[in-house]
Amino acid sequence: SQTTTPRLARFPHASHESPLAHSSQHTVLVSVEPPRAPMAVAVLLAAILALSPLPLSLASPSAAAAADRITRLPGQPPVNFSMYSGYVTVDAAAGRALFYWLVESAAAKPESAPLVLWLNGGPGCSSVGYGASEELGAFRINADGRTLSVNPYSWNKMANVLFLDAPAGVGYSYSNTSSDLLAPGDNKTAHDSYTFLVNWLERFPQYKYRDFYIAGESYGGHYVPQLSQLVYRNNKGVRKPILNFKGFMVGNAVIDDYHDFVGTFEYWWTHGLISDDTYQKLQLACEFDSSEHASEACNKIYDVAEAEEGLIDAYSIYTPTCKKTSLHRRRQIKGRRPWLPRGYDPCTEQYSTKYYNLPEVQKAFRANVTGIPYAWTSCSDVLFEYWKDSPRSMLPIYHELIAAGIRIWVFSGDADSVVPLTGTRYSIDALYLPTVTNWYPWYDEEEVAGWCQVYKGLTLVTIRGAGHEVPLHRPRQALKLFEHFLQDKPMPRPVPSIQSF
Repeated sequence: SQTTTPRLARFPHASHESPLAHSSQHTVLVSVEPPRAPMAVAVLLAAILALSPLPLSLASPSAAAAADRITRLPGQPPVNFSMYSGYVTVDAAAGRALFYWLVESAAAKPESAPLVLWLNGGPGCSSVGYGASEELGAFRINADGRTLSVNPYSWNKMANVLFLDAPAGVGYSYSNTSSDLLAPGDNKTAHDSYTFLVNWLERFPQYKYRDFYIAGESYGGHYVPQLSQLVYRNNKGVRKPILNFKGFMVGNAVIDDYHDFVGTFEYWWTHGLISDDTYQKLQLACEFDSSEHASEACNKIYDVAEAEEGLIDAYSIYTPTCKKTSLHRRRQIKGRRPWLPRGYDPCTEQYSTKYYNLPEVQKAFRANVTGIPYAWTSCSDVLFEYWKDSPRSMLPIYHELIAAGIRIWVFSGDADSVVPLTGTRYSIDALYLPTVTNWYPWYDEEEVAGWCQVYKGLTLVTIRGAGHEVPLHRPRQALKLFEHFLQDKPMPRPVPSIQSF
């Protein structure tokens, strides 16, 4: 995340160091790969969804899918599952194509495991660079930036996971129309992502009619419900939709500007990050602003709050920083706590930046085949700077999808001060949902892993000690969360035991 004004607008990728981003001078993109398939014209999308189904046994990967298969990534250890990557055209006229990475399930029967689309936020940050590389993906990039290690808590143990870089301009995704970079926004991102899914399923017909979920974090708190709404509405009236949408899950998610502001400032104050005086001034200057269009007065007092917080990692307030970077960003120096998970490395973003710029890696992914004029970066400053539409609230979408019976889970790492638990709780309270199961601690290996409350139509789960990127800081607990979400089963309560004193 950056300190670009308005600072409160950026709810990034959730990094623990300053993101490297596309330089603003690179506004003209060149083709990474010629478009492979014509864009599904908008008026035909519903018709495509209504196509008569093939029996699952007859549906097989297309020739284009076979061409996308990853033989082996550089530095990759042996694995027992298949991976695919490549481009799907979403606008042939504009030369706009999105990059994906599919990691198929390592389960005993991957052909029956659900399909889960993962979206990171920003806006403008890479799902490949964050979700796939340091959170829930099959591998973690080692400190040498050249080799990979198996992630023992990868979410592909439970599902086929599809990582998508959207919109165009993020990661390896591209457009041949430079104006696309200067007019990004929520609406275009949702529609491009939907077109991607429809066209992608033509390449991978075996995933048609499969149980389908959408998940993400941070500014993905906009992307995920917006795309979910689009899928739900386009499925209406279709007897057997090929996108067999079952539900969505978001973590440390931007949900509602007003409640996010109120909860964020409260979190800063209650966690001792800012003074009483600054807390009061933030409430007066900012709480009725839009985080996308903060006022000058709000930004001014925000500067004061930032100085009072010091050079901590706002995304994980108790964990160490990466000492391999300069200290000009606010997230560079962090405290240490004895319960920090062993093996946590705050420099992972640097490793991914090195790895995804290696020519041999790009060749293995079939990415950047024509040599785009800038390096791969985890986030795009250009997209963030020029982001257009960003609705103040996702709550109306929640209401619509809850009424439709769509499964919705919201999770939150409680050590994140950027999109903190307090803001999430205020936003959920504003839905006025009846409580089904009151707040209770959930357990993992006989320790409290977080807390849970089940509402009618929504489940809230917190993860104790996790920062903004929950699967990075608490990987085992995050996998447990994912398993229970897929099963729509409440988080585990403690096993009764007899204690002696």
